Amino acid sequence: MFDRVDPREVHGIDPSEGQLAYARTRLKGRNATFHLGAATPLPFPDGSFDAVVMALVLFFVPEPEKGLQEMVRVAKPGAAISAYVWDIFGGGFPTEPIIDEMRAFGIEPLLPPRADVSPLPELQRLWSSAGLNNISTRTIEIERTFEDFDDLWSSARGAASLATVFDAMTPADLKKLKTAVRNRVPSEANGEIRLRARANAITGVK
Repeated sequence: MFDRVDPREVHGIDPSEGQLAYARTRLKGRNATFHLGAATPLPFPDGSFDAVVMALVLFFVPEPEKGLQEMVRVAKPGAAISAYVWDIFGGGFPTEPIIDEMRAFGIEPLLPPRADVSPLPELQRLWSSAGLNNISTRTIEIERTFEDFDDLWSSARGAASLATVFDAMTPADLKKLKTAVRNRVPSEANGEIRLRARANAITGVK
């Protein structure tokens, strides 16, 4: 972002100190400030920013409408209000192969509390209801590369929604699930595993 648009300053907010610490290491030396807090309310005055972005967060906000209202509130007139979320119901979640195997075992994975806002039509409804103009949408395709299956499985265990389910399984069932996932995902000759994921993105102008 800094290399593409050279912003005068950037402010980020997250309820997790761990996430904030990681973000600070990534943008060390940049004019970026990170705050501990939540999406509602945002700790900024009205009309503070030229652009406001909520990245992979909107479906964790208990009341997405209020989250969007806060984004609009802190934006200047003419500012871009944007967000993107995983395409959960369209098979775009990064851990989709694991989720598919969990369902085959009769286990329904935990979803973000407001996963219902992830489809593009619902995002369009929210942005229109907020009175935003020049609304446009797109899908973002990404590819994640893991060194090997152990790297993939370790990453999956780091996801809170999957870790909760894993911890509730018996060791025997968890072993069966792990084997099923290993057999499902394709790997390269060097052992690398590449998985695609997709997010739904939207932007509008205040």
